[in-house]
Amino acid sequence: MVEELVTAGVALASAGAVYLMAAARVVKQYERGVVFRLGRLQPGERTPGFTMIVPFVDRLHKVNLQIVTLPVPAQEGITRDNVTVRVDAVVYFKVVDAADALVEVEDYRFAVSQMAQTSLRSIIGKSDLDDLLSNREKLNQGLELMIDSPAVGWGVHVDRVEIKDVSLPETMKRSMARQAEADRERRARIINADAELQASKKLAEAAQQMEDTPSALQLRLLQTVVAVAAEKNSTLVLPFPVELLRFLERAQQPLPTAAPEPPRARVAPRSATEAASPGAAPAEAPLAGTAPVEARPADPAPVEPVAAGPVPVGPASGAGSGAGSGTVREAGIGAAGEPVSETVREQRRAVPPRGEPDGEGSNSSHA
Repeated sequence: MVEELVTAGVALASAGAVYLMAAARVVKQYERGVVFRLGRLQPGERTPGFTMIVPFVDRLHKVNLQIVTLPVPAQEGITRDNVTVRVDAVVYFKVVDAADALVEVEDYRFAVSQMAQTSLRSIIGKSDLDDLLSNREKLNQGLELMIDSPAVGWGVHVDRVEIKDVSLPETMKRSMARQAEADRERRARIINADAELQASKKLAEAAQQMEDTPSALQLRLLQTVVAVAAEKNSTLVLPFPVELLRFLERAQQPLPTAAPEPPRARVAPRSATEAASPGAAPAEAPLAGTAPVEARPADPAPVEPVAAGPVPVGPASGAGSGAGSGTVREAGIGAAGEPVSETVREQRRAVPPRGEPDGEGSNSSHA
């Protein structure tokens, strides 16, 4: 009898131990427990710590209440100003109602991920490229509102949404780089022009001050020479007064020119026949203002060679022969028997004879 009681007690203790092992549950601090008894949701949530359920009747589901970091895959879309971009984001959310997260939606993680992707595409189509690049705070708030609105019924609260990266086409990147470079160059030129304006004002004041006191200019020149000599180089600086340059500039200016003289009349040269006849009339001078017409000698005619020999000299034929009497007629050959051109003979005739007496004396001498 005692043995039977002992055996029953051991069996009962074993059954109790098995029951405790089957019914005992531990809920962690960041979790909440939801009990389903025979498929029906039991009111209340199991708090962190040790809890008991009915074995084989109750089912305990634990829900994590920590903030979940959910990356959103990159979405490609066209902005409002017709620029193709590729944007990815990240969503931070947590479960605030464990029962709704299990009952209202099958998989709240997948649901939040799909809602984030569709909201991101919608935001891309409604925004400009400049807003995506510079005004992300406003876009993040809009994304958070669009995702959080349906997630409230799922027992999920979206903590924040951040746009991670905006990928642009290479052509758009180059265009934006040129635009930024042009903007920086414009600002640099404006700053440089402003500096030149301020410097010109200061230089004008300094010039006025040096004009009042000329010795200040000499002191400034000496300071410049000292500054150049302090660099230990072989440069030689020689001051050159500006007044000397001005004097040389005035000296190089052209003097006023006098009025041109009227053209003078030119007398045409006299031929040998006119020079030989004393009673010949002088050649008429050309009119003033007209170019003189010079007689060009005719082309020399071929001269046949003549045998060299004595040239006869005859008496004067009369007073009419004049200067031609008593002179030796030149033959058509030279000293070496070479033919003489007509031009040479004309030049020889134009030269008057030297030391030759007048016509009467010549005749008397020959007589």
